[in-house]
Amino acid sequence: MSSQVDPSLRPESSRTGLADSSRAREQLSSLRALVVVGMMMFRGAGPEEILRLATSSVPSLSRARAEAVHLVDNEELQASLIGAPRPAAPELAALRAREGMVPVLGAEWGWALPLSGLGRFRGYLVLGADAGPSEEELFLLRVLAEQTGAALTTAMLVEEQREQADELRRMGDRLAGVNARLSATVDDLERRAAVHETLNRVPATGDRAEGIVRAVHELTGLPVVAEDRFGNVLAWAGPGRPKAMRKVTARQRADVLGRAQRDGRPVRDRDRLTALAQPRDEVLGVLSLIDTGRTAGPHDVLALEYGATMLAMELAHRHGLAEVELRLRRDLVEDLITGTDEDGAVTRARTLGVDLHRPHRVIVARSRAGMSDEVVAQAVAQAARGLDAGSLLTRRAGSVILLANRPAGWGEDPRWGDIHAAVSRHLRSTAVAMGVGGDCERPADYPRSWQQAERALAIRERSRHPGGITAYEDLGLYRVLSDSDGDAEVDRFVREWLGALLDYDAQHHSEMVRTLSTYLDCGGNYDETAAGMSIHRSTLRYRLQRIREVSGFDLGDVDHRLNLHVATRAWNLIAAPR
Repeated sequence: MSSQVDPSLRPESSRTGLADSSRAREQLSSLRALVVVGMMMFRGAGPEEILRLATSSVPSLSRARAEAVHLVDNEELQASLIGAPRPAAPELAALRAREGMVPVLGAEWGWALPLSGLGRFRGYLVLGADAGPSEEELFLLRVLAEQTGAALTTAMLVEEQREQADELRRMGDRLAGVNARLSATVDDLERRAAVHETLNRVPATGDRAEGIVRAVHELTGLPVVAEDRFGNVLAWAGPGRPKAMRKVTARQRADVLGRAQRDGRPVRDRDRLTALAQPRDEVLGVLSLIDTGRTAGPHDVLALEYGATMLAMELAHRHGLAEVELRLRRDLVEDLITGTDEDGAVTRARTLGVDLHRPHRVIVARSRAGMSDEVVAQAVAQAARGLDAGSLLTRRAGSVILLANRPAGWGEDPRWGDIHAAVSRHLRSTAVAMGVGGDCERPADYPRSWQQAERALAIRERSRHPGGITAYEDLGLYRVLSDSDGDAEVDRFVREWLGALLDYDAQHHSEMVRTLSTYLDCGGNYDETAAGMSIHRSTLRYRLQRIREVSGFDLGDVDHRLNLHVATRAWNLIAAPR
């Protein structure tokens, strides 16, 4: 027989206990579910996952349903996050983070529960139902809302912490980069300071070019060479200096200098890294690193550039001093040959390293090959320095004037031909005529010596061999004629003996006087005379016959020959400066 009893036959008290027990079990189940949902919310879920868990849990906890979730962003309620986006009802804002009744479309009952946790308000969970939930259900929904708010706050805090951690990591990376750049900048500044300090220790006196290349070698560890604009070595520092420097063509050198000027920085030329010593627009020299292994780095280039700047200043200083000294020398020469104060001239010469108490002579040179005065002046200056013959020089009216002292190696016999030979070697031509004046014992003697040098030069230029040098004391008869105070008498003498021939030459544009002069200078030798006049022997015979006929003088007569010879030499002097 069955022991089960129909519940309807049980006593009322028994039925009430059973109902209470069933509700308790339901509530316990709901609480358990609520705890599980809360645990899931706090296990690293994001805001979207938390809201999904919350809204999906509402039907299991009550007869209500989740209608919408409105979150706060910048203190304003945003649109619904469930279903079709709907704007927040004005009644939500009026609740001011408290729960309360709100209208819900299609529901008899609508309620908003604040999503708050950890002291922060995150929004509302809006519920709707056909009938209001029980007090127990509303309690569970409140707990769900609080869990959701706390979970959202926690998730947002975690997200903020993550973002802060990411930002801190990014800031750390940026700081590491800044520190690396600062370290590199400090290292660069230290190296730059070392470059400036080392080069600034170069002495202000002595051979500064030598000091500059030594300093750059110390900074770079590479051999360094300084050269002038023509490629001549000014200084070298470091190992491996070749016995003979490499030769480059003018075109190759111009190409390197041109590239460096265009680029405005050092340029590489095979095993060299070359920087210009260029204070303004004019290149005065170059400074080069011998970088065979191409190991030069940025700081080596910095040292090279700074060294080149210092070399440019040094060469510009030298250039300026040379120009000033050259101008002073030229002015002194001009004053001496035209006459100046003796004591002042001696003092000025002493400052230039010239002793005017030492005997000097004036030498005048002129090119006969169309060379410029500057070229001839450079050749004369180099020749004088090479022979230790002096350094006072100037250019005047197409001529080069040198105040020369007798070199110590000459002894008692003057060897003026040595000066002409040296000038010819520098010019690679003998087509230079030179005249040497008499001795100058004091400044007052220089004008006379200059006039004598001009006379000697004029005689040399009118001679059969104009390329050469003639000293005034070697002029012989020319010296007597040129020193004569009776210029009018000389002119009358020339006219007496050569007048007919001079008139004939003027009328017929011939060269009878010149032919006679050359013939007498050659001692009556037909071959030498014809060669000197560049004419044929038969032409020479014809001219000599015409000379006898026009002049009326017998060239075979000793007296006639002597007077005619003196007259032609005097004629050669008439056009010379007096």
